[in-house]
Amino acid sequence: MLRIRRIYDDTVPSNRDRIQQVQAILRTRFSAVDETEIASLGEKLRNPFKQRFRSILLVAETLRHRVLGFALLLHEPEIGFSFLDWIAMAGGRAGGGTGGALYDRVRMEAVALGARGLFFECLPDEADPCPEPALLKENRARLRFYEQYGARPIVNTAYETPVSEKDSCMPHLVYDRLDREGPLRRAFLRKVVRAVLERKYAELCPPEYVEKVVASIQEDPVVLRSFRYVKPEAAKTTVDSRSADQIALIVNDRHIIHHVHERGYVEAPVRVDAILKSLEPSGLFARMAPRPFADRHVTAVHDADFVAYLRRACADVPENKSLYPYVFPIRNKTRPPKEPSVLAGYYCIDTFTPLHRNVWPAARRAVDCSLTAAREILDGRRLAYALVRPPGHHAERRSFGGFCYFNNNAIAAQYLCAHGKVAILDIDYHHGNGQQDIFYRRSDVLTVSLHGHPRFAYPYFSGFADERGDGDGEGFNLNLPLPETLDGARYREALAKAIRRIEQFAPQFLVVALGLDTGKGDPTGTWSLSPEDFAENGKMIGALGLPTVVIQEGGYRHRTIGPNAHRFFKGLVAGGQQWAERRKTPGTRLHGIVKRYDVEARDAERIKALVRITGFFNPAEVDVAAELVQERLAKGAGSGYDFILAEHYGRLAGYACYGPIPGTSSSYDLYWIAVHPDYQGKGLGRRLVTEVERLVKQAGGTRIYVDTSQRVQYASTRAFYESCGYSLESVLSDFYAPGDGKVIYCQTFT
Repeated sequence: MLRIRRIYDDTVPSNRDRIQQVQAILRTRFSAVDETEIASLGEKLRNPFKQRFRSILLVAETLRHRVLGFALLLHEPEIGFSFLDWIAMAGGRAGGGTGGALYDRVRMEAVALGARGLFFECLPDEADPCPEPALLKENRARLRFYEQYGARPIVNTAYETPVSEKDSCMPHLVYDRLDREGPLRRAFLRKVVRAVLERKYAELCPPEYVEKVVASIQEDPVVLRSFRYVKPEAAKTTVDSRSADQIALIVNDRHIIHHVHERGYVEAPVRVDAILKSLEPSGLFARMAPRPFADRHVTAVHDADFVAYLRRACADVPENKSLYPYVFPIRNKTRPPKEPSVLAGYYCIDTFTPLHRNVWPAARRAVDCSLTAAREILDGRRLAYALVRPPGHHAERRSFGGFCYFNNNAIAAQYLCAHGKVAILDIDYHHGNGQQDIFYRRSDVLTVSLHGHPRFAYPYFSGFADERGDGDGEGFNLNLPLPETLDGARYREALAKAIRRIEQFAPQFLVVALGLDTGKGDPTGTWSLSPEDFAENGKMIGALGLPTVVIQEGGYRHRTIGPNAHRFFKGLVAGGQQWAERRKTPGTRLHGIVKRYDVEARDAERIKALVRITGFFNPAEVDVAAELVQERLAKGAGSGYDFILAEHYGRLAGYACYGPIPGTSSSYDLYWIAVHPDYQGKGLGRRLVTEVERLVKQAGGTRIYVDTSQRVQYASTRAFYESCGYSLESVLSDFYAPGDGKVIYCQTFT
């Protein structure tokens, strides 16, 4: 069986394995491709600024994760087009439907991204420019394949013009209009061609060549070559609108045995049925069976004696009977009580969470479901949902309560954190005291909870705003207690704060403890969130763009929990699509930045690493950046180099190096400014420039000079300085190398 999967990044091992398989295909099929380009595939997925495109990697794989083929799609959101960079099969195999399945998915992704067209290159299918018979046969087959979708070469332009006299068999630029009506316009194509030549082929195409090709696009509308291989009416121009990546849905198939019949016990089996009734017809989900996992995953977050007690106590309760705690002894671990009803209180936090024979198998299966969802994320899926009961977020390291026995979201987070940092976002009406207790002294798992204030809402003893973590975990627990009366708009204000903190934490994974008891009319809550509010909340969370496990917690109004869950997941998917369309991670202003002006010995290597990872500087330039730090350390202010280091929770996010120009009265040079790719597009570079200007003016400076390369790949750097108000002062031709001049900008102060 073949499946197409999008690989978002190289965060998890399974994705790294698939990327390695793709790289092996590239090396085998395209021996002329530079090894540096092949090796940078993972970085391109993480860092769109490296090539100034967002890279989208799609793989066709077997159920055993063997990659049969891949496609690499580049997306330019500002101009609004997609460019198919690569599509290739392992072993060069043709037929079998793999290529067609990949191209269908490429078109779906391009449409989902809002592309106004899909462009790619194909070698010519005519003998004059491409006389080699075997290659000519391949080219014709390839163009015949794309014509089936209505995609054809653009004609009457200079796109096929050789860059140098040695070039031959230059490619056509092919256009697939996808599902859009109307012709291809000249102005749009000129922007597309300029972006492709200046960004993808920056090292090959000199500025004069780019201008020549762009100027050759004269016809409006642009003309495509006539159909050569298929009849126009036979072309498949429509794009499949189905959800490309379905959410893995894992349902606790043993939840129904946990049925407490006492009057007023709202945590009932009908909850799961009500949610499934709304979700299953939506087409958003792919249902799969839970897999069994060992008890060591449970004892990784719960004390072993608590787990052993729960197993034993459930087995000891008589058939069709329930045991309710009613005495709560002080928890002296060395002297636990012997009486079963009292011992229950030793491990419980309330009087209304019973034990019976089916608690253990039902709760243990909920753990399996949650871990199956987490495993799906590690296998490369973007979203997974464990629809489970009993819930889990009130279960602490060594206690149960609030209908909860094992903390499903904490167990899933612990499983994921072996592969990167994890954030838990609890959006249940009640405080997530369980995961707070479990991770309170750890910095690798961020716990965030939005809930009713504990002065009126269960569990009453925790969830206060001043509970921020302890020891290594200080600052990694965020409680947002909210008022008793709350609508969707005010809830989203708090949710925005939670999301901002998660963005600052920069986790590799997100676990959402989904409570639907925040909805209007829930018998355990007091808020009035509507289905539209759940959709907006989902969209905000999805826009984080993180691999996400959603685990069901509360929600007890049977008439509305299904529609509310459906709207939440629709919003979650829509938010993820919005994230994928952007060139940068979500967020407006970057919060939590601390500026430092005195360099330390460790900063030389930190700055060296930062400059290297931007991808703009050669090794010699990287070494110079570190040498300036060392000179400042050795000579102090006499070195002539001053620094501004911008740190984000201790991480070097960007820096600037500047100093007075020797022999001048009040002129300064901005020697370096660099921002880590994770922080680009968030205004940090502009903030650094502004701070340099403030300090220069404070020191009596009147002019700041900054220089950069004239090469095409530095176009964005030049645009940045111009946007900061710097004027072009001079161009020194061939300063760095033939064809590579020095561009000098200046900012003056009055």
